[in-house]
Amino acid sequence: MQTLVVVGTQWGDEGKGKITDFLAQRSDLVVRYQGGNNAGHTIVLEGIKYALHTIPSGILSENIMNVLANGMVINPKGLLNELKKLEGRKYHMRISDRAHVIMPYHMAFDAIRESKLKDKIGTTKKGIGPAYTDKAERSGIRMGELINPILFKEKLTEILEHKDSLAKLYGEPLFDFDDIYHTYSDYANQLRPFVCNTSKLINEAIEQKKKVLFEGAQGTLLCLDHGTYPFVTSSSPTAASVPLNTGVAPWLIYGAIGVTKAYTTRVGEGPLPTELFDEKAHYIREKGHEYGTTTGRARRVGWLDLVLIKHAKRSGGLSGLAVTLLDVLSGLDELQVCVGYMLNGNLIDEVPGLIEDFKACKPVYRALKGWQADITQVTAYEQLPDETKAYLSFIETETGLPVDIFSVGPDRKQTIIVNEIF
Repeated sequence: MQTLVVVGTQWGDEGKGKITDFLAQRSDLVVRYQGGNNAGHTIVLEGIKYALHTIPSGILSENIMNVLANGMVINPKGLLNELKKLEGRKYHMRISDRAHVIMPYHMAFDAIRESKLKDKIGTTKKGIGPAYTDKAERSGIRMGELINPILFKEKLTEILEHKDSLAKLYGEPLFDFDDIYHTYSDYANQLRPFVCNTSKLINEAIEQKKKVLFEGAQGTLLCLDHGTYPFVTSSSPTAASVPLNTGVAPWLIYGAIGVTKAYTTRVGEGPLPTELFDEKAHYIREKGHEYGTTTGRARRVGWLDLVLIKHAKRSGGLSGLAVTLLDVLSGLDELQVCVGYMLNGNLIDEVPGLIEDFKACKPVYRALKGWQADITQVTAYEQLPDETKAYLSFIETETGLPVDIFSVGPDRKQTIIVNEIF
């Protein structure tokens, strides 16, 4: 495939950064197409851990062009802080002139709204939702405006009049125009060389037969349209959103690999049908280091839920799977896999649209035999224990998707290709 999308099939944190970093070695461009610095990718390269929140995962490879596309909302300060951590490394990066900018008032109102909600969304308070709200309201500031001193001053003056009126309603301090203008003008000066029409850049690369990898943040169940609303993010991480979020025709997207953990995790609020609360949850959480890259919060842990993967396949389009953290399940005698839900006495195999119904779903499990062997040194599918092969085969049969890749550890070399796809 010349173009490939990396999609999370669960609630994020599936290991997309690792899979993207692995596939990036075969690509010419890596394009981040939505979200902001509320997400986090952790990549381990040569024993060094890199936590990325805004920059595409291909940034650690000096021959790859990394693109922050128009579907993103970008915190300039956060982006520049990430770039500082890459000092000494050679990289290539471009930022869409149409991507929206996260401003201080976005973060302020994000925190205010979350504090007043009875049922918490679990936002990271990074200003993502309010930034997308302003985008939909047509009152946002885009990167092309940020780097234009005259336009930026005009827009900021107009916007702060409205934001200050909202701050008064909430009883919050007003926003300091001079401080914001000068601070963000400095950010603009540093980022100006990277800003361009990235739709043109990506399309030219495709015309030149270059390989393009599209990287999403979060996961399908956090999709604004197809996720567990309202416990979702403010954009769509699905492969179906890539054309709109990058300015590329739908028929130029050739495939999408869905990344799933060998189990299920979730950070924040909202239903998790297969959630575990016993010693197995502690075992998986500690062995898998299940703590948020962005927040440090302990992730909720559950058995693998194939209903979610089939939902991701239907709603966003998947051509194959990458199963990560397979090694974490080593040492368990028995594994449970969710194949359906009981809802009001009926067996269903879909994610209900109403959150109230989803909360009421009870998982239907199939038990599979576990394995005891340490598989972290495995370098080929054939070396896996029979029970591990059976686990992967069961996933393939139930979802109708091939397991093209699996990983048995955090390092790049611990990622194994089963089927060549890119």
